[in-house]
Amino acid sequence: MIVPMIVEGCRRRLPYRGLAIVLFSLVMLGGCGSVQDVIKIGEEKADVFLPAEQLVMKGMDEYNDGKYFLALEYFNEILDRYPFSPEAPLAELKAADSSYQMERYAEALVLYEEFEERHPTNEAIPYVMYQKGMCSYRGIDRVDRDTSGAVAAIQAFEELLRAYPDSPYTEEAQARIRAASEFLVNHEFFVVQYYLRAKKYDQAKVRLNYILAVYPDAKIAPQAQELLTLIEEGNPPRSGFASWFIDLSLPDWMPFVGNKDENTEQPGAASS
Repeated sequence: MIVPMIVEGCRRRLPYRGLAIVLFSLVMLGGCGSVQDVIKIGEEKADVFLPAEQLVMKGMDEYNDGKYFLALEYFNEILDRYPFSPEAPLAELKAADSSYQMERYAEALVLYEEFEERHPTNEAIPYVMYQKGMCSYRGIDRVDRDTSGAVAAIQAFEELLRAYPDSPYTEEAQARIRAASEFLVNHEFFVVQYYLRAKKYDQAKVRLNYILAVYPDAKIAPQAQELLTLIEEGNPPRSGFASWFIDLSLPDWMPFVGNKDENTEQPGAASS
């Protein structure tokens, strides 16, 4: 073995202090790869001992560069070491935003809810409520799968509209409500397709009547009415189902609001 030979040689030529230095150097260089790695780790560790003002600046720099994981570490460090500092509310908000940007929507939702509970009068609350809706909205999958994300998103956006009807997020929240509602309609229409394939026409009629009663303004309503009429006349489609039914994914929200950039302004969080 190379290391024992080196150590044995050192015993003959070096005092114990020198031997300790050699051993330390071998361990550090073997574990870290290079002296530069050791220095870099030391610099990163030193960052966490900065005051809250500098930590939040470093966190925001990382966030603005799209390095959300690193940003989250800085924000969490503020919350761990300076929970009552003036920077803490901003750190809470940006920790939630960092999780959201990393597509950790369930985690982000919890953090937004905690921020809202702790700082109910903060100026960022309309944004926080909008982001709560977006966490559920981003979880919407396909019409042939779970629809709970669409339901939760609609509820969250409606809560925002009731509490802050004139917020900067009103128009976009309304558009996403309509898109999520279309998704729910399409889910119901997908179930109709299942009943038609199974020749369960009574159940298909029930679903179609539900669509027309609850979503009379949906884009698919005319098609639903036409299909219902055919079933009531005893002439339901027995093939070519694909021509009746729509895409399985969430409808694009943009047509509901016009040409508008999807990026929503993210306000700072003042002290509550």
